[in-house]
Amino acid sequence: MTTSKTTRQDCVAQDQADPLRGLKDQFALPPGVIYLDGNSLGVLPKATATRVQAVITQEWGTDLIKSWNTAHWMELPARVGDKIARLVGAAPGEVIAADSTSLNLYKVLSAGIRIAQADAPGRTTIVSERSNFPTDLYIAESLCQQHGMTLRLIDSVDELPAALDADLAVLMLTQVNYRTGYQHDMTAVTAAAHAAGALVIWDLAHSAGAVPVDLTGANADFAIGCGYKYLNGGPGAPAFVWAHPRHVNRFWQPLSGWLGHSAPFQFTPDYQPAAGITRYICGTPAILALAALECGVDTVLAAEPLGGMAALRQKSVALTECFIELAEERCAELGVRLASPREAAQRGSQVCLSLAAPLHEAGYAVIQALIARGVIGDFRAGDPARLDEVPHILRFGFTPLYIGFADVWDAVEHLRQVLASSEWKEARFNQKASVT
Repeated sequence: MTTSKTTRQDCVAQDQADPLRGLKDQFALPPGVIYLDGNSLGVLPKATATRVQAVITQEWGTDLIKSWNTAHWMELPARVGDKIARLVGAAPGEVIAADSTSLNLYKVLSAGIRIAQADAPGRTTIVSERSNFPTDLYIAESLCQQHGMTLRLIDSVDELPAALDADLAVLMLTQVNYRTGYQHDMTAVTAAAHAAGALVIWDLAHSAGAVPVDLTGANADFAIGCGYKYLNGGPGAPAFVWAHPRHVNRFWQPLSGWLGHSAPFQFTPDYQPAAGITRYICGTPAILALAALECGVDTVLAAEPLGGMAALRQKSVALTECFIELAEERCAELGVRLASPREAAQRGSQVCLSLAAPLHEAGYAVIQALIARGVIGDFRAGDPARLDEVPHILRFGFTPLYIGFADVWDAVEHLRQVLASSEWKEARFNQKASVT
């Protein structure tokens, strides 16, 4: 057994000295669980159940339809959007919480294509990464078919400069890659794309609430993001959308629903888009879900008196570096390999590991064995034909609001034991579930 330079006692001492440690009290964490999957679904805030119950029993149950006015239900998308704006470098009135990430991407990519066609009609290419989250690629593929454009996928960030050519209309990237945790330099990439005459759309699904984001400072064009990962909004929580003020009023978004109308309660048969980001709303707000999302966003904003996103990022980097150090010291001889960038500036708030041959195919079972021990991460499949290049991924998210350094030490120790004992070979850990 490899002895680590960092002891568990060292990690406990770091937790005791952590100025953010009290933020964990906001969450209803199950006992005996080390939850390293907040990059997929955030933990339940303690405030959420009470808030949603109040919406159900009082606002809906007693006040009924009056609550659209008395409880300000209609303002919820904008109110929650303004709170998210504080986390992503946007101004009040520029973000709306509504619909899903996929729908919001459809809206902004459609708008981006129309702007590009108006300003530079000869540009017919959308560029993204082959490793981007599939829904982003599927939406882009659909819109390319509708608009006579071409989707070009690059296989590494090294190919990005060459892709910024005269054909490029829109560059569509996820700031933090869902598989590897690689983090783009938003400011530098946006500037390079603009210099090439293209627009940039950023997916912040693995950024908002996890890393500092400054959409305004980066001069980005559009952004969308997820409410149920680091924003702790609950399964299927509403997403959010942002458009730079220079673009927001140029075109209708294609899902021109009634609440995006300038005067929805005049019930006119013709569509007149609202000014600003409000036109990016489609249908009636999901009030129960928005109430839960607001509680989740509030857990992140609770860090503002303690240094805000900068302090959360500092702890996140320390947690992930500790995990990498311990995993390599204690598990490298058992086949564990780092699949995320080693440089902190290029890594989001997650660490991905892979397994070397002959354990290439053991990743799913290893994760299931860890989950059975109370260490919850997740698995993302690689390319079976090219596992050396695109390996299966053991994915671990580090949400600094509720993860501590002793959690990191214990998680790595469980990983070491699962591998050293071949516990993962048990049949129960090798039965694939529908969600991995």
